[in-house]
Amino acid sequence: MDRTVEDSQGPLILDQFHVTEEYGFVLLRPLENLPPYFQPWMEIATRVPELIESHSLRETVLKMPLLDASLLRGHRQLRLGHLALSIITMGYVWQEGERNTVKVLPRNLAVPFWEVSERLGLPPILTHADAVLANWKKRDPEGPFDMRNLELVLTLPGGDSVRGFFMVTLLVELAAAPGMRAIPEVVNGVCQGDVAMVIRGLEALSEAMKSAKETLKLMHVYVDPAVFYGIMRIYLSGWKDNPSMPDGLVYEGVQQEPLEFSGGSAAQSSLFHCFDELLGVKHEANSGAFLTRMRSYMPPTHKNFILAISARPSLRDFVLQRADAALTDAFEDCVTQLVALRGYHINLVARYITLPAARAKRLRTDEDASAREQDTVGKAPAALEKRGTGGSGIMSFLKTVRDKTKTVSVSPRLNGTSE
Repeated sequence: MDRTVEDSQGPLILDQFHVTEEYGFVLLRPLENLPPYFQPWMEIATRVPELIESHSLRETVLKMPLLDASLLRGHRQLRLGHLALSIITMGYVWQEGERNTVKVLPRNLAVPFWEVSERLGLPPILTHADAVLANWKKRDPEGPFDMRNLELVLTLPGGDSVRGFFMVTLLVELAAAPGMRAIPEVVNGVCQGDVAMVIRGLEALSEAMKSAKETLKLMHVYVDPAVFYGIMRIYLSGWKDNPSMPDGLVYEGVQQEPLEFSGGSAAQSSLFHCFDELLGVKHEANSGAFLTRMRSYMPPTHKNFILAISARPSLRDFVLQRADAALTDAFEDCVTQLVALRGYHINLVARYITLPAARAKRLRTDEDASAREQDTVGKAPAALEKRGTGGSGIMSFLKTVRDKTKTVSVSPRLNGTSE
């Protein structure tokens, strides 16, 4: 006899967490500009690549007026303010590469950045929520969400590859959005003991993961590995677990002691965290600690959505208890698709980080390499050759996370064990 699982928290509803059925975690209608009072920020933020190229960003920032961030109104103004100050900060810190970083972020940048971050519940550094979720506009407002019609609001050095990297990542988020719509159906189906409802949700979730993986393949079309590794990557790097900035960064006017924050990372996307919590993936100590820490780099409502999923009854236990063939198959297909998505991410990291890092290391030690070849190394930090911009040991981390995902399988097909 079917038994309904009582859930005192009530049904899971996306709207409660600022997650939408059509766009998932993506910010709807991001602003492209701020009120006139904040134009000193926007004028610099829109010119960051050229100011870095002329080695004049730091001196330009030092002349920037100290503005009152409390005058920002509404969530969208705050998100654009955070994006602009993030872009300026990353350029300021890394203008001269890893060999000439700064120890202090000047007061006129640090104080408003800190205040905006506090209001949003985000750290004062560029995050996935900034660079991807709130950094897009349509060339034709009525046109489609595709690469031909999308543009960045603000950018970093790296030209078309920067646009490609952030926009493809945005499209992955959008491709996975139907999966976010399916999660409440699965969770609420488990709570109600409705097997058919759970199966429908899992099938939609599996399709969303598959679509996300297909969309991720666009990276090969729009992002040049040499540009990503040699130019872009340093500007996504943080000052935690980074040998280039072992002491962190002092936010002048905020705190006298240096602070440490991780750089941008795919682990800051709420998507994988939601998939893991729903399917019951429990990561190992080091990997799990890093992933948990990355949740503090997400908008608080998105983090709360992940926690709400984890607080609901276990889907995996439900699948095991029901022993329904169609339900088991639907669950297994989701696990398979998540493993495949993570496996494809590993392949991308190999192409965009591991192989270019090996070449850069070879060029650094090759006395016969031409000056032109040496220049292709760009500003790529040697300290990050084996680490992600978030500070993790990237390949070992990704493989551990992928392999741990396999273990939630309820059949021998993936994990080689039986229940």
